[in-house]
Formats: sequence, C-alpha cells, structure tokens
Amino acid sequence: MSKKLEITLNRSVIGGTDVQRKTVEALGLKKIRQSVVREDTPAVRGMVNRVSHLLTVKEV
Repeated sequence: MSKKLEITLNRSVIGGTDVQRKTVEALGLKKIRQSVVREDTPAVRGMVNRVSHLLTVKEV
C-alpha cells in the first residue's frame, strides 16, 4: 500500500510570494488549520518542501 501524507496549513500565505500562494492552493489548502491527505509522491514532496515553513506534515 502506498504511503500518504496528511498536510495541514498552519500559517497564512499573506506576505508570501505568488509562487508560495499557488503552491499552497495546488496542495488543496485554502484555510488555516485545514488538512488534506495526499499520496506520497516526489511531486507532492517538492511542493511541501517549497512551503514547509507554513505546513505541518504527518505520514498516515
């Protein structure tokens, strides 16, 4: 079974760059403390690394 990641937005994207805003939106996050579950793929890991200072990530 493939691994999954639970990604939670902890900080606001206000003041962030346009790339950071679009990356958070591409992960499916809109509000603070909202969580989504995504497959653990290199593409998702790259997006998480780009905005890691705004997120909390747990392996599910």
